[in-house]
Amino acid sequence: MNRYISKINLLSLFFALALTSCDALDEAPDNRTEITSPEKVELLLTSAYPVESPAVMCELASDNYVDDNIVVPATRNDAYEIFHDEAYKWEPINNYSIGTADTPYQVWEAYYGGISVCNHAIQAMRTMSSDPANDSELSHSWGEAHVLRAYLHFVLVNLFAEAYKDEARSALDRGIPYVVEPESTVHVDYSTSNFLHDVKTTYDLIEKDLLEGINLIKDSRFKVPAYHFNTRAANAFAARFYLFKRDYTNCLKYANKALGDNPTLRDWKGINKNTLTAKVNDYNNETLSWNYLIQSTYSLQWRQLVSNARFAINTGTNFVQDGKAWHIPSTLDVTMWGKGPNWSGVLPAYQGMVYVNSSGQQYGAWLFRLYEYFEYTDKIAGIGFVHMLYQPFTADETLLCRAEAKLYSDDRDGAIQDLNIWTTSHLVTNPLTLTNIKNLYDRTKVNNDFVSDLHPAEMGFEKVLTGDDLSVLDCILHFRRIETVHEGQRWFDIKRYGIKIYHFYKGPREDAINIDSLTCDDPRRVFELPNNVIESGYPGNRTQGGTGGSSAGGYVVRSRYTTPTTLYQNK
Repeated sequence: MNRYISKINLLSLFFALALTSCDALDEAPDNRTEITSPEKVELLLTSAYPVESPAVMCELASDNYVDDNIVVPATRNDAYEIFHDEAYKWEPINNYSIGTADTPYQVWEAYYGGISVCNHAIQAMRTMSSDPANDSELSHSWGEAHVLRAYLHFVLVNLFAEAYKDEARSALDRGIPYVVEPESTVHVDYSTSNFLHDVKTTYDLIEKDLLEGINLIKDSRFKVPAYHFNTRAANAFAARFYLFKRDYTNCLKYANKALGDNPTLRDWKGINKNTLTAKVNDYNNETLSWNYLIQSTYSLQWRQLVSNARFAINTGTNFVQDGKAWHIPSTLDVTMWGKGPNWSGVLPAYQGMVYVNSSGQQYGAWLFRLYEYFEYTDKIAGIGFVHMLYQPFTADETLLCRAEAKLYSDDRDGAIQDLNIWTTSHLVTNPLTLTNIKNLYDRTKVNNDFVSDLHPAEMGFEKVLTGDDLSVLDCILHFRRIETVHEGQRWFDIKRYGIKIYHFYKGPREDAINIDSLTCDDPRRVFELPNNVIESGYPGNRTQGGTGGSSAGGYVVRSRYTTPTTLYQNK
């Protein structure tokens, strides 16, 4: 079986899986530190937040991207990275190298690395107190460690296993190893029942950790709350968790705690539009109340979309092949540059905020907030590290969670009220009504790109919405797609609703267009485990047909990248 080793280091502590040599245990780890005080526990937990994001692979797998080789027929571009092609085709993604950003391998090892940090912090607190949860000096960190551990497992199970269905069906789907203790031996078999659970049990363990910690967090203990699971972020996570589990009562409970009595959403008028950098800095301002959690990552997503590569958020097209007509939806129209139920043209908040590819609009566009930060290690040589900020939890997205929970709780008017708050905050002046919702999300229209092919019954939904309620749900899913563009959340909505999607692609040396679809029971809806994990003896998670699963991750070596020099055009 695989070999797992843990090292404890205040700067970094990684969960070593599969490729790590057991010889490392023969010597004392470098920079070994005894965690003997509440202050050291707090410092340790800062290294538990992953510097990797699943956004790129999720966006590629979703229906947010099109292949520019089809949209611009004369184009014969390669993918920006080889694994982008694999992700778009829903194929297993190779590791390539441990320095390749945005891959499943990097996400796997970074998230399990964070889990390992949490486990060491929890173990250290147990040695300091017989009851850390009720210790005035430790309870806050006890809460943060448990909520963060729950969140990291939540992301992993939604990537590497099936979406939650219901208790019966999810008990048959393979989950992921839920790791709650630091590794102390070389040989740990993570395929045993102690670690590898079904999806239902994985969700139960997430809930247990979440409830253990959520009421213990004290924002005053954080120097910069937005970079930690502060109280609003923790409640927003709880709202999303219960939404995915379809426990709408608890979703509403925690969404209300996060949002308060009068939800304050992003102030789009207040964003400084003088320069692209000013816009990004204002958007990511950690002092703003609607930025619940900010995640700093090493990612090349911006470079992927601004360069003349294959996959982009772009206009669609129509084509005929083998006598059959096909429609490729415009992902640009349904995300950031199209109409809505109560606005026409570009969403007002996004006016002047959408930038096009450096080679021209025909190669796609991106929203300003994707712009990267660059940390120089050598200014003369122009090399350093790429930083990108993601926002896993915001007031705006949490409001949409609440709207969905209200709709399923027989409060359609309340759901529309929340959707109206969202459009108003995005500078839309026309009120949102059921009538204009029904007009846009009309499923009788041919090729209506604003509605999705949902399969809730197959995904275990007890209540399947129809009629006006279905139109409101289409609106919610559309707004979520807009709100979370670039961040990968659309993929999770595709999974949990069993949305059927198509990918059309044409390689640089191909003439015919390839047509593939992903149905609600397709095992490719689960990301395959990193191949080094499988090669070390762990079973792949696409081997159960329509059921999924997972396991655990490696050691980080970061790549260096040169600073960009190209200027880009905005709309």
